[in-house]
Amino acid sequence: MSVRNDIADRIPGGDAGLIVAVLLTVYATYVLAGVVLGYSLRGQLNTIAVLTFYIAVFAMLALALNLHWGYTGLFNIGIVGFMAVGIYVMALVSKPVYTPGGAAQVGGLGLPLIVGIIAGMAAAALLGLVIALPALRLRADYLAIVTIAMSEIVRFSFLSGDLGKFQLFGKRVGFGGGSGLILDFTDPMEAFFQFFGLWDAYLGFVGAFEIIIPNNPKPVVDGLVYGVVLLGFVGSYYWLLKRTGESPFGRVLKAIREDEDAANSLGKNTNRFKIKAFMLGCALMGLVGILWLMTSGSITPNFFRPRVTFFIWIALIIGGSGSNTGSILGGAVFAALLFQGPRYAKNLIDTVLPNADAPSSFGPAVAPLFTNFDPAPLFFYTIDSVRQLQLVFMGLVLIWLMHNRPEGMLGHRKETAAGIPLTASRARGPASADGGERGGEVDE
Repeated sequence: MSVRNDIADRIPGGDAGLIVAVLLTVYATYVLAGVVLGYSLRGQLNTIAVLTFYIAVFAMLALALNLHWGYTGLFNIGIVGFMAVGIYVMALVSKPVYTPGGAAQVGGLGLPLIVGIIAGMAAAALLGLVIALPALRLRADYLAIVTIAMSEIVRFSFLSGDLGKFQLFGKRVGFGGGSGLILDFTDPMEAFFQFFGLWDAYLGFVGAFEIIIPNNPKPVVDGLVYGVVLLGFVGSYYWLLKRTGESPFGRVLKAIREDEDAANSLGKNTNRFKIKAFMLGCALMGLVGILWLMTSGSITPNFFRPRVTFFIWIALIIGGSGSNTGSILGGAVFAALLFQGPRYAKNLIDTVLPNADAPSSFGPAVAPLFTNFDPAPLFFYTIDSVRQLQLVFMGLVLIWLMHNRPEGMLGHRKETAAGIPLTASRARGPASADGGERGGEVDE
C-alpha cells in the first residue's frame, strides 16, 4: 500500500495500531472523568460498556455506509430505514408464538433467533434491491431522495395500526404500531453462548465477579461482554469490506465511483455492480439495527428518525470516506466526543463548579456578553442545555470539517488496485517514462 499524509505511518502496527491507540485514549479519558465524578467500580464498568456499545454500532454503520458512498459513490441517506426493517423482521420471525393472556399483544413465528437475524438481513437487502432497481438508473441525487423517502415510509408503516397486528400462517403477529413492540424472545446473550455451548461457562465467569461487583454483577458483565461481541462484529465488517475492496468486484466499484462512463466503456455492467453493492450494504445496516436494539427489550418506530442517518454520515466524514480504518475511527470519535461526550462534560463541570447558576433562557445568557463582556452566563447556559444543543455542536463540527479537513482524519490515502504487483522488475531496466505512477494505484 502506498500512503500519503497517513497518520498510521507514525504509529506501530499501522492501521490496527492507530485504532487501538485511539480506543485506549478514549477509554482512558472516560475513566479519568469517572474518577473525577467519583464513580464506583460498577459505575466505571457501566460507563465503559455503554461507550463500547456506541463505538461499535457507529463504527459498523460507518463501514456499511463506506461501502455505498466511499467505495461506489452511492448517496444513501435512508440508513435508518434498513435498520428498522432488519430488527422488525427479526422480531416477527423470532418472537414467541402469541398466547392469550400474555404480556405481549402480538407474537411471532417462534423460530430460532439466528433464523430471525438472517431473515432481517435478507429483508433489508431485498428492500435495497426494490429501491435500487429504479433509483440507480437516475442521477445520484435522486437516489438520496428515494432513500430518505423510503426510510420515512418504513417508519410510518410501522406506526400504522393496520400493521400493528395481523394473521400470518395462522398465527397472531404484528409490529405493534405506535405503542411499540415488546421483544420477549430468548435473551440474546444466552442464545449466543448456548449456540456455542458455553452458557454454563459464562455463568461461572459472571459468578467470579461477585467479589469485586457484589449485588448482582450480571447486568454489568452482560454489558461488557456484549460490547466485546460487538467489537468482534466490527472486526468482521472491517475484514469483509477490506477483502471486498481488494477484490476485482471492489475495484470495479471504485471505477464506478471515479467515472461510471469509463467503467461502462470497458464492458462492465455498472448497474448490476451497483445493485449488488447496495444490497450488501443494506444487509449490513439491517444487521446493525438488530444488534443495536435486540437487547433493549422493546422497539418503537420513532427511534428510526432521519437524524440517526445523519449521525452516521458525520461519523463517516470524521474518519474519511473511502477508508475502512477511517470509518472505525470516525465511529469511535463520534460516539465518544459528540454522542456521549456532551453529557459527561456537563457532569464534570457540574461536579467541579457545583454552585454555578445557569440562566434560564438564551436572552439573559447572551446579554452580559454585549453589556460588560462577561462570557460566563453564556458558558453556563450552554453547559446546562448541552443535550438540547447537541445537534448544534454536531453541525458546527461538520462545518469545520468541511472547511478544514474534508478528507477526514487520515487524510488522502491510496491503495493498490491490482491483485498482483505491477511494478517493473529492475532486471528489465527502467520503466517507460509515461508520467504514470507505478503499482497501478487508485484513490482509496
